[in-house]
Amino acid sequence: MRQLVIETATEALSVALFVDAACVARAHDIIGRGHAERLLPAIAALPEGGRADRIAVDTGPGSFTGLRVGLSAARALGFAWGAPVEGYGALALVAQMARPAHLGERPIAVVMTGGHGELFWQMFEAITVKPLSAPCSTPIAKLAAELDCARVYGSGAETLIAARGSGEAVLLHPDAASFPLLPSESLTAAALPFYGRSADAVPQAVRTILP
Repeated sequence: MRQLVIETATEALSVALFVDAACVARAHDIIGRGHAERLLPAIAALPEGGRADRIAVDTGPGSFTGLRVGLSAARALGFAWGAPVEGYGALALVAQMARPAHLGERPIAVVMTGGHGELFWQMFEAITVKPLSAPCSTPIAKLAAELDCARVYGSGAETLIAARGSGEAVLLHPDAASFPLLPSESLTAAALPFYGRSADAVPQAVRTILP
């Protein structure tokens, strides 16, 4: 079975092609922005244009634009290839990537870059890496005051540790090549975006009735 994994929820643009459980090709770059322009060329550069029997895509939380780009590409390719599309969470993947370096029995704290002065975060059990909390989006200062884990993982780890003034930050971005670390229960058949916070724009019809 061939499986294509698409990762565009964060500053990383990451794609990987698996044949059965083996990763046969991958690309992983921290680009910040520009996922829309670079995603399809990255997939096309994979063997046989990345064609796969199944597709997995990061559903968030993450960037509004990045999530839309990844999901749109996954759905379009899935339709063209007759391949089912499944979703997975950015925070869960980073937690699995962090597990080999995590010491002790303290929970794994994953903190990812959010928007408008907030950070996405979630706690995971140290051994099983099962979620201990739901994904949240919290202002940086508030999270720095409340999250006391000495070691923090993720793209937002350095921001949190700098705001708190203590602890260790381990910079990690979701990597499509690490997809096999996810247990099957972390995958969803309905690949729907989870933005993690409300939309910034308020429709005109709503604005006219707000006080």
